[in-house]
Amino acid sequence: MPHLVVLYTPGVDAGCDMTALCRKLADTMLAVRDEAGRQVFPTGGVRVLAYPATHAAVADGSGDHGFVYFNLRIGRGRSAATHKAAGDALAATAREHFAPLLQTRRLGLTLQIDEGQEVYDARFGNLHPLFASKG
Repeated sequence: MPHLVVLYTPGVDAGCDMTALCRKLADTMLAVRDEAGRQVFPTGGVRVLAYPATHAAVADGSGDHGFVYFNLRIGRGRSAATHKAAGDALAATAREHFAPLLQTRRLGLTLQIDEGQEVYDARFGNLHPLFASKG
């Protein structure tokens, strides 16, 4: 963890590059620092995944209204200031990326950060060791 999942209504990806958005969001997460200047999110743990909704209903159905939901799931232990810094940085990245689309289409954007105690957390694979020596 941290894992950022982006869900969006059909057609949003026709107006912008979602792969580029994922990279921008991951880079934003990697740049977040805590109050002591330390990297908040471990490089090997950063994941950004974007999924189009197969079916959706937005607002009253009176137009081509779109919606993008960003949910960042993080482990416990970070300060409120760090939560805010991460949220503000991710929101700014999303605003910038979607600015051209917002000029031509009605689009709702929501970013939420969830922090919680996992009831089960198995971590395995070979990705984390790749970044262990890079700080």
